[in-house]
Amino acid sequence: MQTLYRRLLSVLPRLGVQVLDLGSGTAVLSRRGKRNRVPVGREADLVTRGSSRFAVTRVRPDTWVVARGRGDPPSDAWTNVRLGDTGAHLLFDAKASDERSLQLAAATYLCGHHVAGLLEKYEVNCVFDVGANAGQYGRRLRGLGYTGRIVSFEPTEEAFAKLEKAAEDDPEWWVFPFALGREEATRSMHVGWATMNSLLPASDYGKDRYRRFAKDRTEEIEVRRLDSVMDKALAGLADPRPYLKMDTQGYDLEVFAGAGERIEEFVGMQSEVAPLRLYEGSPGMSEAIAAYEKSGFGITGMYPVTREDTTGRVVEFDCVMMRADAVPR
Repeated sequence: MQTLYRRLLSVLPRLGVQVLDLGSGTAVLSRRGKRNRVPVGREADLVTRGSSRFAVTRVRPDTWVVARGRGDPPSDAWTNVRLGDTGAHLLFDAKASDERSLQLAAATYLCGHHVAGLLEKYEVNCVFDVGANAGQYGRRLRGLGYTGRIVSFEPTEEAFAKLEKAAEDDPEWWVFPFALGREEATRSMHVGWATMNSLLPASDYGKDRYRRFAKDRTEEIEVRRLDSVMDKALAGLADPRPYLKMDTQGYDLEVFAGAGERIEEFVGMQSEVAPLRLYEGSPGMSEAIAAYEKSGFGITGMYPVTREDTTGRVVEFDCVMMRADAVPR
């Protein structure tokens, strides 16, 4: 025999009221529009409007991700991967993410996260951002919580204007319109390669890999030595603990050499090292790392920046290095 509750539910549609019966004495009533039920675990339901389909991905016992699904019934839109015992999860659309793109995007995030952790651990209070381009690295540091001084160097006119704009409201972000190198001079820089401007010409391998290298124009820029600008960059810091980041398209070792004996003042560093040479005259990865290690730095992380589509070989790594004896006691 039907209960009064069930009788009421059966009568309501005749009165123009939509009924979505969720069972266990629960129902959703609406006067307009169809409602759909999407089960979420054993103790919850998602009620949606209209004909749109939704997929639910369970992340943890008390956490779900809801996304528009595909098909009828909708397929799961996300793949959930638990990252060990960290409490972190990686969610991605397996149908939309190819392996190479996913790996490089993850490496970018992990590198930034690693660097931010080291800056805090080593009590870094000044980051030298050499090859700043439009300020991408500085903005990333701020987004990751670093509040200390940033000193950025970018010699090309167009990129420096963007860098200056990025830093204009940040009193602890200083910018300088010149490059750093082994010797102080005026040099011609190859520009017009988007974020890949370089003091070195493109190699045959680089030209094969990037079409942008075919359009080559130069711009006269000023080059200074790192040791000649350190006093100004560190002014006002009672106990300077600098970190050196270099991304100069094959010129990092020249920047490093320009620090002279003052490289010993840096507690850590980051350099883009290349197993495959994009620029003529640039050092190989082993040569660059050997020079850094000789000066007392040890590798804490290696993160691929670019990879070949066809072979999977890494073209460039972000190499993060620190001085083990510089950890604050």
